[in-house]
Amino acid sequence: MTPTPYLFFNGQCAEAIAAYAEIFGGEILEQMPASGMPPEIPVAEERKGWIMHSRMRIGDGELMASDNIMGESAQMDGSSVMLSFPTAAEGKAAFDQLAEGGEIQMAWEPTFWSAGFGTLTDRFGIRWMIGTDEPPQG
Repeated sequence: MTPTPYLFFNGQCAEAIAAYAEIFGGEILEQMPASGMPPEIPVAEERKGWIMHSRMRIGDGELMASDNIMGESAQMDGSSVMLSFPTAAEGKAAFDQLAEGGEIQMAWEPTFWSAGFGTLTDRFGIRWMIGTDEPPQG
């Protein structure tokens, strides 16, 4: 078994997944619009362009997401998506891209356990912890 984060958005899923695919070099495997739902499941007209389900591959893992078609999704509290990159340079690059338009909680910097680590909430409201497997220097 492999845990897979499932993220919820309020109309920004397609934009977010496209951004994550670019930032992480991921591959979008599935993207189903709400307009494809069966007729017995009512979807408001203004939400038919939203995403019912999306799945992408990032490295050896997956990330799934959707827009909350039936209501509003609350902000992520008490959890973050953690990604660890092979090198500090790769981690820093992803961190910087995710931080654009977002809010940094802990700036990217070397730590006692790693050559780089930082936390942020991106412009879509998703909380991230970005690190590297590269050991600390010195």
